[in-house]
Amino acid sequence: MRILLAQNSLYYPAHGGGDKSNRLLVEALAALGHECRAVARIGSLGPQPHEAYLGELAAHAIAVISAADGVVTFRHNGVDVHVLTDHPNLRAYLAEQIARFEPDVILSSTDDPAQMLFEVALKTGTARVVYLARATLALPFGPDCAFPSAAKTEMLRRADAVVGVSQYVADYIRRWGSIDAVHVPISLMDAGPYPALGSLSNDFVTLVNPCAVKGISIFLALAGRMPRVWFAAVPTWGTNAADRAALEARPNIRILDPVDHIDDLLARTRVLLAPSLWAEARSRMILEAMLRGVPVLAANVGGIPEAMMGCDYLLPVRPIEKYRPALDERMVPVADVPEQDLGPWCDALTALLTSSERYEQLACVSRQAALRFVENLSAAPFEELLKRVTASPKRALSVPVPAAEKLTEKLSPEKRRLLALRLRRMHTAPSNAWFPGADAVAPGAIRLFSFPHAGGGVSVFHGWSEELNPGDTPARVRQPNVVRSEPGVSPVILCPVRLPGRENRASEPMPASMRELVTALGEAIEPYLDAPFAFYGQSMGAAVAFELSRALCASDRPLPACLIVSAARAPQYRLGHVPGPEPTEAEFIGELRGLEGVPPSVLDNPELLRLLLPVLRADAALYRNYVYSEQPPLACPIRAYGGAEDPNVTREHLEGWARQTTSSFAVHVFPGGHFFANTSRDAFFETLAADLGELAGKR
Repeated sequence: MRILLAQNSLYYPAHGGGDKSNRLLVEALAALGHECRAVARIGSLGPQPHEAYLGELAAHAIAVISAADGVVTFRHNGVDVHVLTDHPNLRAYLAEQIARFEPDVILSSTDDPAQMLFEVALKTGTARVVYLARATLALPFGPDCAFPSAAKTEMLRRADAVVGVSQYVADYIRRWGSIDAVHVPISLMDAGPYPALGSLSNDFVTLVNPCAVKGISIFLALAGRMPRVWFAAVPTWGTNAADRAALEARPNIRILDPVDHIDDLLARTRVLLAPSLWAEARSRMILEAMLRGVPVLAANVGGIPEAMMGCDYLLPVRPIEKYRPALDERMVPVADVPEQDLGPWCDALTALLTSSERYEQLACVSRQAALRFVENLSAAPFEELLKRVTASPKRALSVPVPAAEKLTEKLSPEKRRLLALRLRRMHTAPSNAWFPGADAVAPGAIRLFSFPHAGGGVSVFHGWSEELNPGDTPARVRQPNVVRSEPGVSPVILCPVRLPGRENRASEPMPASMRELVTALGEAIEPYLDAPFAFYGQSMGAAVAFELSRALCASDRPLPACLIVSAARAPQYRLGHVPGPEPTEAEFIGELRGLEGVPPSVLDNPELLRLLLPVLRADAALYRNYVYSEQPPLACPIRAYGGAEDPNVTREHLEGWARQTTSSFAVHVFPGGHFFANTSRDAFFETLAADLGELAGKR
């Protein structure tokens, strides 16, 4: 078979468990005689990262075959590897390689959470597509997922096979996704021997990837309870700035860098902690530690019991049950972490660290169980699955055209049009997908539709309800989005727009033009025009809110009670605008480095960039190609907000908005730059509440 792995991350060398498991699986298939290719990418693209990656390959004695056109190719353990280092379009390159390589099977996985490469794979003509599920959080359905998506779930159903990394994951997919998933081994291990490294004389009690979902709260509490014990934290994809600050504040916690060779870490580890508070799929790190005789204390959630193979200690936790509609700066869902009972964890760790007999017994039992497991671990069951999949008909992607014609040929033209309209509505995102919270109602309420800046989502407006309504808690108990800015002022229903391409709509493409976006928004907002409403738009969102207001006017629909535009030039500055050329990915990242509000910690993080760049580029392209056309001014009030230190939006730019209304107009300038709403928060919300009260009217 010809097998192609589509990986939206680094293939070699790999620090992440999922990335490494994908690599070892493909290498094992190559060893079985299959022709294998991998298409992957480094985290941050550009000339400098390209040269740095070539240096890294040289340090690992990897002979490079080619390094032209922003793609580095080499052969590693029987696999032809293509790594994009300075190429602007991974999706296009993958499609090109599919056409050239003509694979029988394409492998994709949850390590591509937005399903960008999975979608490309599905469009291939004959190749079977096999999806490797390595994390339930990244699946778009069920109680473990952070951002459910019907569209992404439907896309997943189009795979020719779905394979869970554990029995827990496979059962989860069958139960919550109604998808016929199976479990066969897909997380293979490096070839042994595995040295016995566990010892009470080692340095640390270790946690890899300290963050909320991985149980950093338990880790910090143990370090506080046991000040004479040295702990080690190894930050990886989930550790945010607040996590790191909490770790650095503990005098007995040492922060270590990730390592390529896991023995280097485990040789310093006395006990490995795995206190996960989410449903861990299986945990490669647990098996790595057990193979080397390092005792593990692990949470009894998800697929961890399978990884522990009957060994002590599986300890109780109160798992995360709820995620906020927001992502942190590491693009990890923000979790509501329950209070934990530290007693069992403290007792177990104390028992191990104070009893050499107990420690050595557990180290021996764990190592023997892991060695027995690895002895029978191979790619053979997965190879058999691929043989069955390729021998079966490819899963149909849609109803064949002849069948569809046969169903409709007897319908009258009127009924055909009605059927087409209903089908269109079935495949259009429901209005509450665009405006979460808009279905809330309250007597005399005013809906505030808020439109984010480029790349932003609903999370941009997190906490606005509380800021606009200090002290009115009872009103929010029944309707969380309903706020009241002050006694006697109309309730405000906060309705942040959730655009395609982000959060739980991550699998949906962003509309290609401002006109297309405004048309879709106009359809989605139609059910909510029966009560007073206002628009607030930030930066790019201001242009969207403005054009949506003009579309409502053109179709004789109600206008907003007020249009509040923030950190945006008046649209007439784009009259006759000629869009510039599409920047390369490296050029685009360079542009982002010069913008306020995009921290270097995001731009320098490969995992974050991989998730953020598609939506940022789509939004930037939409706004770059937006050209203003002259139309009569709006008949609704406009308020223009700006930052005194914003170099790109001056007071003159703000005052230009006066031309766009025949009603009242005012400018408010706040201390700060482009994101003054964050730095001048009190003044901003005081002004916003006052404008809403004045313009929307007191009731």
